[in-house]
Amino acid sequence: MKNGLKAVCIAVAFIGASACVPATAAPAVVKNDTAQQQTGKTPATPVPVAKPGDADDGVVSINTASAEALAQAMNGVGLKKAQSIVSYREEYGPFKALEQLQEVPGIGSALVERNLSHIKL
Repeated sequence: MKNGLKAVCIAVAFIGASACVPATAAPAVVKNDTAQQQTGKTPATPVPVAKPGDADDGVVSINTASAEALAQAMNGVGLKKAQSIVSYREEYGPFKALEQLQEVPGIGSALVERNLSHIKL
């Protein structure tokens, strides 16, 4: 009787373990219609669609990027600080130097230094 109960418990454990496999989502793929028309084939790798001011290799322009793009690319900058950067830029014109970001309320020198590799003019 004990051996049969052990066998049932082990079987239930194996069934439960195999049912607990985490699900993963497939990455989004943007199709390049021009490449498809020229070759007649679907491209092997996804072709990203760039928007003006969006991050390019993790680097974003502080003079053209939207608040959302700034918040996404910069460490320690949320949407509120990113909106402050955009408001400052609209009021005073484009930034002439990256260090000029320190003039934006809520942006300090440490935050600018931490993000030098993520921003450009």
